Amino acid sequence: MSSMPLQRKLLKVIVLGNSGVGKTSLINRYGHKKFNQQFKPTIGADFVTKELKIEGKLVSLQIWDTAGQERFQSLGPAFFRGADCCVLVFDVTVQKSFNSLQALHDEFIKQTDIPDPAKFPFVILGNKIDCKATRVVSDTSAKQWCASIKGPSDEIPYYETSAKENQNVDEAFLFIANAALSHGRPQDIYYESMVGSLSEIEEQQSGGCSC
Repeated sequence: MSSMPLQRKLLKVIVLGNSGVGKTSLINRYGHKKFNQQFKPTIGADFVTKELKIEGKLVSLQIWDTAGQERFQSLGPAFFRGADCCVLVFDVTVQKSFNSLQALHDEFIKQTDIPDPAKFPFVILGNKIDCKATRVVSDTSAKQWCASIKGPSDEIPYYETSAKENQNVDEAFLFIANAALSHGRPQDIYYESMVGSLSEIEEQQSGGCSC
């Protein structure tokens, strides 16, 4: 017997960051509850769907994982359209990945032609915090950058995570889901209810620390 169709809000979240910062690992940890240290670059883009209930509303959170390699970044704009939240990820053990945040932030705004960028929800994730010995970007530096974009009174939210150790991953994505829900007008979708329906996605992890 088939179940009754349910109404859900479809929310689209885009995850950006340099290659190897752990974008796929974070999404896989949140969506599939697993972690794999093998490095396998994402080709183009892929997504995981997570079913949630927020404030009594059924939400279908579509988390898009994009390639970090420059040769695939030209595919980005087609996937950016219709986004409800943008997540920028950097590796706390790689300074270059942190330095890339501004360019990623600006390029996303440029490619999506957001009417009011000041009101669009961005969230920053500093990943691989379990690699304490090789950390080069402090939480203070990250928070200062977040405050510099919109100002101290409305700074971009910042979470420190570890996909490997599953630190703050669920908390970060729950915040991201709420931020996406509060933005714009997510469309209603109807489909047969399926518990734990998730798209398969490739693992991604590299850099100075396998976290």
